[in-house]
Amino acid sequence: MVMLVKYWFLGLSLLCLASLAQSAPFVIEQEQQPAALTANLRLVQDPDQKLSFTDILSLDQNQLLQPLHGRSPNFGFTGAAYWAAVTLHNPLPVQRELILRQDYPLIDRLDFWYLDASDQWQQVATGDRRPFASRMLDLRDFVFPVTLPANANRTFYFRFASEGALNIGLSVSDPTVFLSQLALEQFLMGIYYGGFLVLVIYNLFLFIAVRDRAYVYYMGYAISYGLYFGVHNGISFQYVWPGSPWLANQSLVILLGMTLIFGIQFARTFCSSRVLAPRTDRLARGLLYIIVPLTVISPFVSYGPTTLSLALLTLVVAVLLLAVGVISLLKGSLSARYFLVGWASLLICVIVYMLKTFGLIPHNTITHNAFQFGALLEMVLLSLALGARVNEIQKRGYVDPLTGLYNRGYFDQRLPRELGNVTITGAPLSLLVLDIDHFKSINDDYGHARGDAALQAVGRLILRLVRKPVVACRYGGEEFALLMPRTDCQAAQVVAERLVREVAQTDFDGLALTVSVGLASSEFSADISAPEFFELADRALYKAKRKGRNRYVVADTSIANAGVILSGGNV
Repeated sequence: MVMLVKYWFLGLSLLCLASLAQSAPFVIEQEQQPAALTANLRLVQDPDQKLSFTDILSLDQNQLLQPLHGRSPNFGFTGAAYWAAVTLHNPLPVQRELILRQDYPLIDRLDFWYLDASDQWQQVATGDRRPFASRMLDLRDFVFPVTLPANANRTFYFRFASEGALNIGLSVSDPTVFLSQLALEQFLMGIYYGGFLVLVIYNLFLFIAVRDRAYVYYMGYAISYGLYFGVHNGISFQYVWPGSPWLANQSLVILLGMTLIFGIQFARTFCSSRVLAPRTDRLARGLLYIIVPLTVISPFVSYGPTTLSLALLTLVVAVLLLAVGVISLLKGSLSARYFLVGWASLLICVIVYMLKTFGLIPHNTITHNAFQFGALLEMVLLSLALGARVNEIQKRGYVDPLTGLYNRGYFDQRLPRELGNVTITGAPLSLLVLDIDHFKSINDDYGHARGDAALQAVGRLILRLVRKPVVACRYGGEEFALLMPRTDCQAAQVVAERLVREVAQTDFDGLALTVSVGLASSEFSADISAPEFFELADRALYKAKRKGRNRYVVADTSIANAGVILSGGNV
């Protein structure tokens, strides 16, 4: 008798534990907002994909389908099928029309069972390996309209099988709420893909203007990425090739491969990795030798392993190109800052998406869309980086590589503009033209390397002594020009005097240098052309040389004014 009671109590306890292990039905609200059903799912794994619907009904009746217990219903790349059951409870005395939604559209085969009005089980066989017409509603996600009787429970069954990543993202909502949400999603997607299109068109015009090859790779990268997300979101299958499940799957792999190829080529070109980071560049080329053939053969090999390989390569490429950006920045490329921030943003979002794909973090709106958000943010930042690159290239074309000052091309462009501003605003403009005294003898006696060092030292001294808006240029040879907007003759003389004194008093690594300076001011030369204005300053320079060098002379048709630096530094 004692043993009988003991076994009876044990059996009752096990029954209670089994009941507690089961997920509770989801209770439908008066106006059901979109709600995830993750906590209410009951699942069973089908490793060999041999279980039938009848088997699942039997397992569920025997309470052998297991709840998730807080785990995420995303299972990464798996060869198993997963069966899911969810029970909805309608507490109201009226029949309810509801929408069940699976928000991850890249499921190869998705089967759905529900009870019809005569309590007969009906099956819907859909998925992106089946024609788009197999769906209950013509939408990019899998959407199932269902009816829930008054004051009743209804259980719905799903079978998920996919060669790619398997993510279960089921939710329930009222039809009216669902339509409102759908309209908002369509609007946001229009903005998202419109953003890609605007970036491509904008950079196309820039490419036509500057003919920089980096723009070609950027546009290829942006177009491939945009089309990839069109497939990833199910939009391409809905609108472009609804009758071709093969294209719906293989295009995803092909476009991801093309995205990686264009991305690598863009980074190599933009960051000049062949010159600035040759070892990293060789690694990037090695990845191309893997990705290009993999992309070419992807339509003819198994989808699952190819997708997994490219997913892992995406992470490797993102890390490697981040390293390329860091090296480029450390080597002095200012435009690499935008590149680095953009690629770092993408890398973070890729990691989040990969963790979700492999089931390490939950599948939700944030993790599911992290990759897409990161891609668009990266595209915007890379577009800014290209703009900065154009400015950098343009500036590099106007900068003297030896001294770091602007070159004669920039001076010749800037002088007429500043003289035009004098006519418009009436603000004064001064020009200093200075020449290193006896520079030829430095080259003859010490060699051209020492002469170059002297030019660099004088250039650095000029940059140290002048401030904006002064424009310092190396005019040619040992001659320099300082364009001084909004500076009158008296203020310009102070600068000229200081330059002559500082050069004479500075030890240039054992060399004693002096300069002669000619000064012209618009105060005494109204309505003068750019060549004539420069000629005035240049004549004053040679007058200073004739007077003994190491001094400045002001070009003035009405006043003869000269300042001389003596050995003691007095004028």
